[in-house]
Amino acid sequence: MQITDETIEYVGILAKLELSPEEKERAKQDMSEMLDYVGKLNELDVSGVEPMSHTFPVSNVMREDVVTNGDDREKILANAPEKTEEAFIVPNTF
Repeated sequence: MQITDETIEYVGILAKLELSPEEKERAKQDMSEMLDYVGKLNELDVSGVEPMSHTFPVSNVMREDVVTNGDDREKILANAPEKTEEAFIVPNTF
């Protein structure tokens, strides 16, 4: 696949890069080589390969959503540097 000057300009704008003319030519060559390499994947016979999203098996481990620490207000508020009978006291944020 041939990469055009316009493509390099556009990618440079997106990446917020200022490239010299020599760097632009090198980038065009590099991008063409990368796309040619990726294009080789189309030559592979993958008819017997099952599609996958990960290279190793992934499964969600689910557990019951059970409260384990309860609502022990005294223990929780014992760690507060400042508190009322029911809550932490924190600085105002504006």
